[in-house]
Formats: sequence, C-alpha cells, structure tokens
Amino acid sequence: MPARRRTAWAEGLDRLRAAATTEPGRLRAIGAVLALLVVVFGAATAWQVTDRSAAADDVVLRSQPLTVDAASVFRSLADADTTAAGGFLAGGTESAATRQRYEADLATASQLLVRAAANARVPGAEDGAADRTGEQVARLNALLPRYTGLIETARTNNRQGLPLGGAYLRYANGLMRTELLPAAQALYEAETQRLAADQARATAWPWCALVAGVVALGALGWAQRRHYRRTHRVFNRGLLVATVASVAVLLWLAVGHAVARDGLVDAYEHGTRSLQALNTARIDALRARADENLTLVARGAVLTADQKDFYEVDFQTKMGHLAGPGGPGPVTAAGELGKALALVDDEVGRRPVRDAVAAAGQWRTRHAAARAADDRGAYDRALALVIGGSGATGASFDRVDTGLGRALVHEQARFRATADGGRAAFRLLAVGAAVLAGLAATAAVWGVGRRLSEYR
Repeated sequence: MPARRRTAWAEGLDRLRAAATTEPGRLRAIGAVLALLVVVFGAATAWQVTDRSAAADDVVLRSQPLTVDAASVFRSLADADTTAAGGFLAGGTESAATRQRYEADLATASQLLVRAAANARVPGAEDGAADRTGEQVARLNALLPRYTGLIETARTNNRQGLPLGGAYLRYANGLMRTELLPAAQALYEAETQRLAADQARATAWPWCALVAGVVALGALGWAQRRHYRRTHRVFNRGLLVATVASVAVLLWLAVGHAVARDGLVDAYEHGTRSLQALNTARIDALRARADENLTLVARGAVLTADQKDFYEVDFQTKMGHLAGPGGPGPVTAAGELGKALALVDDEVGRRPVRDAVAAAGQWRTRHAAARAADDRGAYDRALALVIGGSGATGASFDRVDTGLGRALVHEQARFRATADGGRAAFRLLAVGAAVLAGLAATAAVWGVGRRLSEYR
C-alpha cells in the first residue's frame, strides 16, 4: 500500500522546524519577533495617547464648559426669580433695568439649554449622563413657559393694585423652587458626572503601552546579550539604535503623561472644585435674596408647620449655608463662602471672595433691621431697607453677587490655563511614538540582517 503523501502545510512546518535549528533561522525569527514587539509598543502608545489626548480635549473644550453652562442655567433661573420678586415689591414703579435683567436671565437660560441639548449626545459621551441631560433639558423647556406666564399674570394684577398678584408670584416662586431649580440642579449634576468621567479617562495611566514598552526593551536587551555572548562584540548598531529609540518612546510616554496628568489633576483640584464652591455660594445668595423679597410680598401668608414665616425661615437657612451660622454683624469665612475661600489659592481670587464675606455680614445686619421694622408694623420702612438705595440689603446682596462673579471669572481662567498646560504635554507624542517605533523596528531588522550576512 503506497505511503500517504504529506500535505504542503506539514512540509512547511517541517522546513520551519529545520530552519529554527540553524543559527540563520533563529536570527530571522529573533528579528521578526523584535520588529513585532517594537511595532506593537508604538501602536499601543499611539492608541492610548490619542485616547488620553481626546479625553483631555473633552475636559477642556466640552464637559467643563458644559458644566459651567449648567451652573449658569441654575443661576440665571434663580436670578430671574429674585429679580421678579424685587420688581414686584417696587409695584408700578418697577424700573426698566429690573425688567431687562429679568428678560436677560430668561434669554440666557434658554440659550444655554439649547446648547446643552445639542451636546447631550456626542461621540464617546457616557450614555447615562447624556440621557439625564436630555431629560432635564426637556423638563426645563416645558416648565419655563408656565413660570413666565405666572410672572406676567402677577405683574398685571400688581399694576392694577389687585392683591391676587402676590398669590400668583408665590405660585410662580413655588414652581421655581420645587420644579425648575431641582431640574437645573439635576442638569448640573449630570454634566458634573460627565466631566468626572472625562477627567478619569484623561488621567488614567496607559498601562498597556507601558507594559508593551518594557517587554520590547527586555527583548532587545536579551537579543543584544545573546549577540555579545556568541560574537564577543559589544554592540550591534541596529539593535542599539532600536533600543535607544524604544527607550526614548518609553521615557517620553511616562514623563509626558505624568506632566499632562499633573496639570489636569491640578486643574480639577484647584479649578473645578473652587468653581463648584463659588457657584453654590452664588446660588445660595440668590435664593436667600428671593426669600427676603418674598417675605415682604407674602407678609406672613405662608407659614411653616410650626407657624413661622416660611420665607424668613428659608432665608436664614440659605444664609447659614452661604456664610455659616451667626446673627447680625461681621461674619467669619464659613459656609460655602469659607469653602470657596479655602479652595481659591491665589490672592487675586481670594480678594473678591473676602469682599463677598464682608458684604454677607453687612447683609445680615441690614436684614435684621428690616425684619425688626416689619415686625413693628413699619412696612414702608422695611421695604426701603430691602429695596432702597445704597443702605438697603439689595446693595449688600449686589456686593456678594459681584464679588463671587469676579472670583468665578478668575478661577475659570486659571482652570483653562492649567488644563491647557497639562494637555499640551500630549502634543506630538502619538506621532512621535509611531515614528520612533518605526525607526526602532527598521533598525532591529537591519541589525539582525547585518548578523545574517555573515552566514552568506
């Protein structure tokens, strides 16, 4: 019976095994493996650096600005509510500036909601955060017309001297505090989560590329040691060039990523956190001001369960959150103002926060005087102390709001400068790694080829 003929695949394997037992065959295998390892190292570096760089761009150009926009939506809505209550107290003498401020707040909120909706779904966005953003934007867009309709009804009744206007204003404020502002807060939290996800992705160590680099360098070191033991030659130029190029890529990757990570973490720790504290403080001030105005609008018509004035109780709560516990007179840096002062780490940023702290103490003193006047039945005197000129609580509130606004602008600029410095470390790293890895692979093959030429 004739012997069964072997397949071409089996014969090819036999030839490979035979070649592997010779030094030229082993050298060819070593050259191929070295080139593959170096190419894998370069590809992993380019891939992971590109991913980190894109995440850093998302932090600086998309998620952090959208977080600022979400905070601005909340602030604009709270300011519109505060301004509407202040204008209502002025009665038929509501100024054009007050009306323009209210309309500007609503226009700002509407524009920012359009931007948030447009950016709710972008490539690479976290689905959960995107879903929450879209849900809250839709909710706010549905509620805003109802709120503005109630405010206009309240204004119309107020101009006609009808007491029903106060009821409409309180209803509008209730809608703002129970539905609009919670939706704006949820929008802000969704964007903050998206920022945290982008931040984590940008600062994650590229372990795959680092491990691939160590493996490639280990293989190159082993190949050169083998070369020395067999030939007693200290250097193989090709393998030496490949090693130097691989070391350059690995060092560039480690140092570049460390610098970028340090910049982005610093921007988050000293920029994002201070911005969050400043935004929270500013919103507390706005809501306290709205409560102060509504205390005079309601005139005791809305009570808590223990029969205290609802808006006065809420004012004290918001003021305590803003500036810490305490009564009239100078205040220490406590509450959200104290937190912001601790997080702002240069004098240019601290100065306006200190001014806001001082203004908050002045506000408490003036508010106490206004409440005392109102409790004595001197409503007109209380009204003057709240919405009057430079000696009114409104002037103190304006100082708090202006100081916090200046600090926010400063901290936003510092965040951008620090984050830009961090993400600049990624620049050219992916391209440089690919070029150097290609050079290393070519040099390794050339070095092994020089050794092979000795067997011809």
